[in-house]
Amino acid sequence: MPYLYMRDPQKLTVYQKACDLADLVYNLTERFPRDQLFVLTSQMRRAAISMYSNIAEGCGRRSQADYAHFLDMAFGSAMELQAHVDMARRNGFIEESAAQALAEKASEVKKVPTGLLKFLRSGV
Repeated sequence: MPYLYMRDPQKLTVYQKACDLADLVYNLTERFPRDQLFVLTSQMRRAAISMYSNIAEGCGRRSQADYAHFLDMAFGSAMELQAHVDMARRNGFIEESAAQALAEKASEVKKVPTGLLKFLRSGV
């Protein structure tokens, strides 16, 4: 099976979307209460950064298995971010519209690793 390998993550739409999502998370969490700085603010930012960092790291790996592993990690970070967004919404740190916008962007980012993982694991 030929190995689908991309050296430059910045050429990937999913990487660009993940970066945009991280920017949005940073902007929204700036308004969180100060007592959340080392709690929810930090967790949301870490999950957002982890998404595009894992995509980039996967691009630097030389095996499909490693690439798939890092795409899995990016997907997991997207799921984690969605859980944190829900918690922020439930506690009134962000409005419903902002939570929905974040969830939609995270969903867009999750779609690409999911499809690419299916392809990598299909043995095509």
